[in-house]
Amino acid sequence: MKIDLTETTSSKINQALVSARRAIGTPAIGMVLTLVIVTDEENAYDALKSAGDASREHPSRIIAVIKRVSRSPRARRDARLDAEVRVGSDAGTGETVVLRLHGELANHAQSVVLPLLLPDAPVVVWWPEDAPADAAKDPLGALAQRRITDGYSAERPLDELAVRAATYSPGDTDLSWTRITPWRSMLAAALDQQPAQVIGATVEGESDNPSCELLAMWLADRLGVPVERTLSGGPGLTAVRMETKNGVIVLDRADGSLATLSMQGQPDRAVALKRRDTAELLAEELRRLDPDNTYESAVKFGVEKLHAGGEVKATPVASAEEKTAEGGQKAPAAKKAPAKKAAAK
Repeated sequence: MKIDLTETTSSKINQALVSARRAIGTPAIGMVLTLVIVTDEENAYDALKSAGDASREHPSRIIAVIKRVSRSPRARRDARLDAEVRVGSDAGTGETVVLRLHGELANHAQSVVLPLLLPDAPVVVWWPEDAPADAAKDPLGALAQRRITDGYSAERPLDELAVRAATYSPGDTDLSWTRITPWRSMLAAALDQQPAQVIGATVEGESDNPSCELLAMWLADRLGVPVERTLSGGPGLTAVRMETKNGVIVLDRADGSLATLSMQGQPDRAVALKRRDTAELLAEELRRLDPDNTYESAVKFGVEKLHAGGEVKATPVASAEEKTAEGGQKAPAAKKAPAKKAAAK
């Protein structure tokens, strides 16, 4: 069910939500949190779809805040709130409220959102793009226990990492960090199977990818070893190599889907390591609402070197096609030049 409200108020939106629940025969509220999405018209559809898919695991009230840009000075002075209420099959497993704020009201979104929050339930704010520099001090971010940004969508992703480190507050996280969860789990499991002192590591991936930088900083922070950053054609992260006193541990994913784990004295193993969509990433972040201390430590490690060292410069490694010569034999990989080192403190 969908209900359109023009020139409305927060009180009328709440009344519409109650009426809609009664109309479809579900007067009880079974939602566990409020997810506030701050976006624009261009990205609203994709963001709402991802949030709706994630709500199947975490039933929630989804509030999309869309600030409409007024073209004339008179229109900017006029404040107007339009809303769309969705319940039932049109809203996943919870409720969805789409708010369009016009004129001066766009500068006071928190006053509209506050009456619509679920009582006694956690609040999560997500910026799919154009996140504020200091999410915790943003008027909407101040309402939330968790604040989710996405450095990958920024114009300068590596500079965005430095901003997140400088303004970090407990409860902040980034989908660039969430994307490397399977990599971190696999590398930790590999070290458990072959316990040995790590003396160095290399992270290989495409340029301007904040997930690659975060993984490199996480390894340098947790292992206390030099970590080299090299470039490849992607997609995303393509390989991690850890030098140990017992040999090399390599996790190589050339196609963005299936990876190969190689360790000294053991046969190579195929590992499912596909690139996940936004709904899966969002669902993972909604599973925990406490501060992520590991993310804090990783994002703050060596971030200043991103600016000091300038852009990453390295010789791109060979693609998956280039690595395969005629007859199914592997051709020698292109030589990798060192790009950027996240040296241990």
